[in-house]
Amino acid sequence: MKLSDFDYDLPEALIATRPARPRSSARLLVAQGADITDAHVCDLPDWLRVGDRLVLNDTRVIPARLTGLRRRTGAQGLTEARIEVTLLEPRADGTWSAMVKPLKKLDLDEAVVFSDIFSATLEGKEDGLAQLRFNLTGDNFDAALSEAGAMPLPPYIAARRAADAADKDDYQTVWARYSGAVAAPTASLHFDDALLGAMAVRGVEFTYVTLHVGAGTFLPVKVDDVTTHKMHAEWGEVTPQAAAEIAATQAAGGRIIPVGTTALRLIESAAQATGAIAPWQGTTDIFIYPGFRFRITDALMTNFHLPKSTLMMLVSALMGQETLAEIYAHAVAQKYRFFSYGDASLLIPR
Repeated sequence: MKLSDFDYDLPEALIATRPARPRSSARLLVAQGADITDAHVCDLPDWLRVGDRLVLNDTRVIPARLTGLRRRTGAQGLTEARIEVTLLEPRADGTWSAMVKPLKKLDLDEAVVFSDIFSATLEGKEDGLAQLRFNLTGDNFDAALSEAGAMPLPPYIAARRAADAADKDDYQTVWARYSGAVAAPTASLHFDDALLGAMAVRGVEFTYVTLHVGAGTFLPVKVDDVTTHKMHAEWGEVTPQAAAEIAATQAAGGRIIPVGTTALRLIESAAQATGAIAPWQGTTDIFIYPGFRFRITDALMTNFHLPKSTLMMLVSALMGQETLAEIYAHAVAQKYRFFSYGDASLLIPR
């Protein structure tokens, strides 16, 4: 199974840099096997059944991108260097793992100042990443980060424009609850209160799980034999209530439809031990590619993914590689908008 098996040609003009407004006005490609229908996200209730259960990731994206100054006083007087920081995850010792650019301009125990009240000190370097200790903790840290930070837009958007105030709302789901993600569960960005209400009227039920999406979701696959790729680990939780709701829907004959690959990876992780959904908490590095046996997932709502990415491998596992190639060829031909702020698909395997 080669990396080139998951490639496709995408015109750059189809990469979305802003979301559809309103959220549910985005287009929706519905694929029932190879049978493709063009619709809109607001039509989603028409494609669901009474008793279906959508599984939603309630992680909250933190404004993890910071820009600050490193200041030194020496023989030349005061010198400053601009430092860019992207927070990755908190560590057990109270520091944060972070990407720092340029890391070589920051020495151990030096501080980066982000505002009059907010700064961080470099306590270590490991594998090209920094360990930063901030001068604030708890609610004070959250407030300062909210004020100084920007949303960590994916590289293919950040290369085209800077994050701005609109992204603090656009790059967050309407049900975001638990802070910790540095990337959004982007299929969920299409939902608004009107759509949630319409699905509830339809008889669709909802379960919330938490997977804190990491920056590793954007890391490229660097091996030609994809089966040797090592996934990044992300922290997640399926609560006893969530597991019970999913199990009850399965017992009643309803479909389990995760919204986004993050929710799918989490519930499939929770079923790996026994083949059935169970409460689960921890870090998962589950890698789903063709040949994977899905234990819980009956269908998937997801955006369109980068060529040669692990997410292309996941949706290929669900739909089959030939069918997925037809789906993506249709999406390109019909000028769907791609990636995080792009349009959506509802993938229902035969």
